[in-house]
Amino acid sequence: MSLFLSRVAAELLNTPLAIDEARAHIMMQALGPRLFGRPVTVAGQSDLQPHAGLLPQRLDVRLQREGRNAFPMIDGVAVIEIEGALVHKGSWIGMDCGETSYEGLRTQIARARRDHSVKAAVFEVDSPGGAVSGVFETAADIARLSAEKPTMAILTSSACSAAYLLASQARRIVMPEFGFAGSIGAVVMHVDYSAMLDEAGVKVTLISSGAHKVDGNPFQPLATDVVDRIRADLDQVRTRFAEVVAGGRRKALTAKAAMATEAQVFTGREAVTLGLADAVGDPLEAFAAFRAEVSRL
Repeated sequence: MSLFLSRVAAELLNTPLAIDEARAHIMMQALGPRLFGRPVTVAGQSDLQPHAGLLPQRLDVRLQREGRNAFPMIDGVAVIEIEGALVHKGSWIGMDCGETSYEGLRTQIARARRDHSVKAAVFEVDSPGGAVSGVFETAADIARLSAEKPTMAILTSSACSAAYLLASQARRIVMPEFGFAGSIGAVVMHVDYSAMLDEAGVKVTLISSGAHKVDGNPFQPLATDVVDRIRADLDQVRTRFAEVVAGGRRKALTAKAAMATEAQVFTGREAVTLGLADAVGDPLEAFAAFRAEVSRL
């Protein structure tokens, strides 16, 4: 067993865990074969009542290829997961990889829109955010779905940055008291290896054509004009971010108020006060109430 898997086993086995029971079963089903070299049967699993993601099922590549819904559905409510880091492409990516792709989300959203058996949709969100590329298009898809069918974003833990942008396009947002929402902003991380290379006696020569071809390369310190240009680009992203959030939140949060958060992250009650969320509540209870509401439609 690798050191990584040994550490995973130490964290999961024979120690108290503060984790939802159904999620613990899912984790052991996924990790069991890697930890023990064979499939794992979890004692008492049959006694668990299924619930959405709330009903934690994963996007299934076979279902996508066969053209069937790639999301669980309960009583006409589609459950679409936005979990882990968000990346642009890779429709096969899901919880097993710790990532969600915009490509996969857009596929699910499109199916939820055209499937007449889908009365409503819940977005189960637990993500720190991710790539800018693809997020605005995905947010627009959620907004279109929300205009046609009831939607709710249920934060099981956090919706930050790009994940909050997506959640904001649902008709309603419910989050735990000590969950997190916000981070309406953008960032670029630049790594400067120049000092380390100098110490190692390594010189990198970049031969380029075009005055800005090698701007932002990791082998030289960032020039002031490059920093200014990157910051200007990020300011544009942040402004658009705030505008899209305001469009989704409607009267609850203006673009000016979104900008005034200065990319801060807020816990449940403060997020509701500021208009980033609609209510603080238990995710399972919120889902049950939404199902009941949809059943009356």
